Amino acid sequence: MRIVFALLLLLLAVPSQAAPVQGYKVVRIFPHATTAYTEGFFYRDGLFYEGTGMKGRSQVLATDPETGRVLQHTELDPIYFGEGIVDWGPYVYEWTWTTHICFVYDRFSLRFVKHFSYTGEGWGMTRTKTEIVTSDGSATLRFRNPETFGEVRHIEVHDGARAIDQLNELEYVNGEIYANVWHSDRIARIAPADGHVIAWIDLAGILPEGEKVDSESVLNGIAWDEKGKRLFVTGKQWPKIFQIELTPAR
Repeated sequence: MRIVFALLLLLLAVPSQAAPVQGYKVVRIFPHATTAYTEGFFYRDGLFYEGTGMKGRSQVLATDPETGRVLQHTELDPIYFGEGIVDWGPYVYEWTWTTHICFVYDRFSLRFVKHFSYTGEGWGMTRTKTEIVTSDGSATLRFRNPETFGEVRHIEVHDGARAIDQLNELEYVNGEIYANVWHSDRIARIAPADGHVIAWIDLAGILPEGEKVDSESVLNGIAWDEKGKRLFVTGKQWPKIFQIELTPAR
């Protein structure tokens, strides 16, 4: 009986198996402005859309992937630090770090339409077919009503028994949520139903250290081309956007 009890305690003490780790293969490289402090990133109708941060430098940009040329842009008032962006129908939403304002723009002109307010910090943003998904730097992802920006539900992201926080830029890919982890070279593939990490994508070495502007030039940008099934990644002040394919887990 004592042996059985001891084994039970041992099983309870051992955390669940960690998620597998995948690698990557670079398929193509596109230009990216090193002035862009990337906080939000998505692909839509042949264009990259990007939300950039830093007070006095925050913008929403629509760029040509092949040339990096800015085709449209709008600037935030210098009091705001821009964060994640997402497309919703004819709109682009962009929220802000600590000022509790989410701006809504017309996607075709980037003209201001309206705004929402919310509590907490704004970090990353993506969407499912029915909800907007947001991160705030914690292990919590919140699902929001696109019409009101109010929270509908939330999940706690975990790898086995370990909570995964510092979740930043997000992208919805084939029914999963991909999330950058701030100051990490890894992207978490997250199950939207319960928050467990399905797998990690290890992007270590994709941009050489010598090509980074400073210590804050970290991986932070994921975009998915649904029609072309192409996955893109970039980072804050990176000179390149990488189209990648995932390789099997090690």
